[in-house]
Amino acid sequence: MEIPSYIKELLYRYECVILPGFGAFLTQYQSARIDDQHQFHPPGKTLSFNRQLQTNDGILANYVATSQGCSYELALQRVRNYTGEISLKLSEGSVVKIDQIGEFKLNDERKVQFTPYSKENFSRDAFGLTPLVSKAIDRTEKTEAPSVIPLSAPAKTKYAFLRYAAIGLVAITLGGFSGLKIYENEVAAYNIAEREKANSLLENQIQEATFVLPETFSAFTISVPKKTGKYHIVAGAYRIEENAHHKVEELTQLGYPARMIDVNRYGLHQVVYSSHEDRLEALQALRDVKKEASKQAWLLVQEIP
Repeated sequence: MEIPSYIKELLYRYECVILPGFGAFLTQYQSARIDDQHQFHPPGKTLSFNRQLQTNDGILANYVATSQGCSYELALQRVRNYTGEISLKLSEGSVVKIDQIGEFKLNDERKVQFTPYSKENFSRDAFGLTPLVSKAIDRTEKTEAPSVIPLSAPAKTKYAFLRYAAIGLVAITLGGFSGLKIYENEVAAYNIAEREKANSLLENQIQEATFVLPETFSAFTISVPKKTGKYHIVAGAYRIEENAHHKVEELTQLGYPARMIDVNRYGLHQVVYSSHEDRLEALQALRDVKKEASKQAWLLVQEIP
């Protein structure tokens, strides 16, 4: 698998993928939208390129090493070879096309210009979703004449006197219900009055109560552990755990918040100079470490408890 394919896979995971010595691909979230042609587009990420970000953060080289099963140094050399190839093509005036990502060319001022391919969506949440064309909705109201149902007059029977007898019985029954309703209202009014008396007595007792509180309170502190973050400046990896502890002590004496993280897939104990939550902060710390301590330090991006 070539370097462009690795770059494309990483763009689904990270907002920034740096091609060392050349520049960085940046993605930015874009919400769902509808255009003038009544076409619905799913949410996604827009792709851009920043020529200023060229410092190696280790993400691409580490991913190449893991995918191809080679060392980090060999993977980094392959990435640099690819960077040299596209830089040479651009200097010769050629247009460099990166499959499913975009194309590069030099403008009249001899500056690198990047044009992304608009059909590619690097959002994992919208993976597989395609634009949808919606037909115009017909909002014309259709009215229909209401159907008329004829009503027939009830037939008279010779037993009409039974209807009047039933009406009299209902009137007597309603009279009995009226008396019962008056009694229920009186009981409810009594219950409400008693409830208000009980509430008033309870409020008086609460107001007369005395609460004794101590004059002073003993102070106490709660220490909250700081999050370490997922960006780690790696100092080295050791087969023997004791050597890793010695490296942590050495870096701690130099003033670094060094520590050991999880054992990697090769069974090596990894030691880091520091861990960070913010990516830009981690890149700045990596530059300082390479300048002051070791040029072999690199950035590991991994969620570690």
